[in-house]
Amino acid sequence: MAKTGSDTKARRSAKDRAGGKDAAKRVKDTNGTGKKAAKGAAKTTAKTTAKAAAIAAAERAARPETPGTAASAAVENPPQEEDLAVATVRKVAMEAEKTRSEHDLLGDGEVPADALWGIHTKRAVANFPITGVPVGHYPELVRALALVKQAAARANHRLGYLPKGKAAVIDEACTLVANDPVYAESFVVDAIQGGAGTSTNMNANEVIANVGLRLMGRAPGDYAALHPNDDVNMAQSTNDAYPTALRLAVIFATQPLVKALDDLAYAFKSKAVEFADVLKMGRTQLQDAVPMTLGQEFDGFHATIKEDVARLTEIVGLFREVNLGATAIGTGLNADPRYAALAVEELSRLAGQPMVLASNLIEATSDLGAFVLFSGTLKRVAVKLSKICNDLRLLSSGPRTGFGEIRLPAVQAGSSIMPGKVNPVIPEVVNQVAYMVIGHDLTVTLCAEGGQLQLNAFEPTLGYCVLSSLRMLTAAIDTLTKRCVEGIEADRERCRSLVQGSIGLVTALAPTLGYETSSRIARRALKENRAVADLVLEEGLLTEAQLNSLLELEAMTHPTRRQKAGTVG
Repeated sequence: MAKTGSDTKARRSAKDRAGGKDAAKRVKDTNGTGKKAAKGAAKTTAKTTAKAAAIAAAERAARPETPGTAASAAVENPPQEEDLAVATVRKVAMEAEKTRSEHDLLGDGEVPADALWGIHTKRAVANFPITGVPVGHYPELVRALALVKQAAARANHRLGYLPKGKAAVIDEACTLVANDPVYAESFVVDAIQGGAGTSTNMNANEVIANVGLRLMGRAPGDYAALHPNDDVNMAQSTNDAYPTALRLAVIFATQPLVKALDDLAYAFKSKAVEFADVLKMGRTQLQDAVPMTLGQEFDGFHATIKEDVARLTEIVGLFREVNLGATAIGTGLNADPRYAALAVEELSRLAGQPMVLASNLIEATSDLGAFVLFSGTLKRVAVKLSKICNDLRLLSSGPRTGFGEIRLPAVQAGSSIMPGKVNPVIPEVVNQVAYMVIGHDLTVTLCAEGGQLQLNAFEPTLGYCVLSSLRMLTAAIDTLTKRCVEGIEADRERCRSLVQGSIGLVTALAPTLGYETSSRIARRALKENRAVADLVLEEGLLTEAQLNSLLELEAMTHPTRRQKAGTVG
C-alpha cells in the first residue's frame, strides 16, 4: 500500500532534511542561477548515467515486438472483466501479471508489478476508453511534461524544499523520459479525458517517480522513497503543470511543421523556375481568362506557403507565456512566492525556449485564447493547402479529356477495374487532412468557449485537436512535397495548344483593337471554332508582325514591361 503524503514526510531521513537545509543556503535569490545546486545535481546525475542507460535498454527490450502480436493475443484470449485495456492496441491481462498493490482515495488496487504507471493511471485508463489514442502518441507532449516536472524539481531544490538526493533522481528520471521514446509507452491514459488533464498529470507523476525509483535501485511503487505527488508534483497543480506542458508541446510540434512548409515552398519555387517559360491559359471561374506562365502559377503557390510560415512563427510565440506556479486557480497556493519565477526560468533553460511567466496567473489559468488563434492559423494553412491541391488535381486532370497541363508522379495503381488508371492520391489525402484540421478548429473553439470560472476543463480535447492537427499537417505536407510536387512535370505542348486555341487571347489584343472589335472576334472564334489569331489576320486588323509582337510570351505575361516598350499602333 502506498503511504500518504504525511506518512512519507514523517519518514524522511535526517540526512534528507540536512540536504534540504544545505540546499536552502545555496539559493542566491529568485533570479539567481543556482550554480551550486545545479553542480551538486550534476554530480549525482553523472553517477546514475550508466544505470539509466541500462534501465532504458531494459525497457526497450521488454516492449512487444509488434503491436499486432499483442492485439492478436487479445483476440485469441478474450480479456476477463478485470483486465486492463490501456489506450493502445494492447491489453494487460491482470490475471497473468505479477502485480503490486497501490492505494488512493478510493482504496486499494492492483497494477502490474513492473509498470511505470500506478493506481491513478489505472483508474483513468478504466474511466476513459474514448479514442484509443494514448497521451504517449504525442512525443512532444511527453517531452514537455517531463521538462515541466524537471523544472519544478530544480526550482524546489533551489528553494530548499526538495532534498538534494531526490532532486537529482527526479532530474535524471525526467531527462530519460524526455529523451528516450521507450518511456512514451508508459503514458497510457487516453488523450481525451475528463478532469482538465488530471489523469495525464498523474500519469506523468507516476512514471517519473517509478523511473526515479529504479534509478535508486528500488522497485516501482516504493513511494515512501520517492512519491509521485509529494515529490514529483511538489508545488504544482494539474491546472498549471498541464497547460504549461501543452503550450510547450505545441511549440515543439510547430517546429517540424514550419520546416515542412519551408520545404514545400522551396519545391514550388524550384518548379516555378523550371516552368518559367511554359505559356498557358490562366482561368477564372473555370473559364479561360488571360495567358500566364506555369512558372507564375507555381510561384503563387510558393508565395502563399511562405505567408503561412510567417504567420505560424508569429502566432506560436503566444505559447511562450505560461502559468507555471499558479497552482490550482492562479493564487499560487502551496507554492513558495519565489517558485513561479524560478520554475519558468528553469523551464526556459531546459526547453531552449524563452518562456515567460504570465502577468496575471488567474487570467492565464482560465484563458485559452492563444489556442483559438493558433488553431485558426492551422485552419488557414489547411484551407490554402487544400485549395492548392484542388488546383493540382484540376491541372493534372485527364490525361486525355481534362486539362492535362501537368503530370503528377504516378505513385500507385488507381483502379481495381480500369487498367492503366492513375489517380492524384497524394493531393487527395492532403485534402482530407485539411478537412480534419478544419473540423478540429471548430472543436477547439467550442472547448475554449466551454470553460467556466477559474478553469477550463476541456483542455485535453483541445490539446488532442491541436496536436493532432499539427502532426497530420506535417506528415501531409512532407508527403505532398516528396511524393508529388518534386516530381511534377509540365506538358509544354498541351499548355501551348490550349493557349493558341483559347479565345482568351483576345484580351491581350483588346488595348489595340478596342473592346467592341475584340468582343466580336471572340464571339466569331467561339461560334466558328477557329483561332483568334487566324481571324485577326483574316480581317486584316493587324499585320502578322504586329500580332506576333502582341502575343509574345513576355508581352502577355508581363504587361508592365510591354507598356514600357510601347504598344503597337
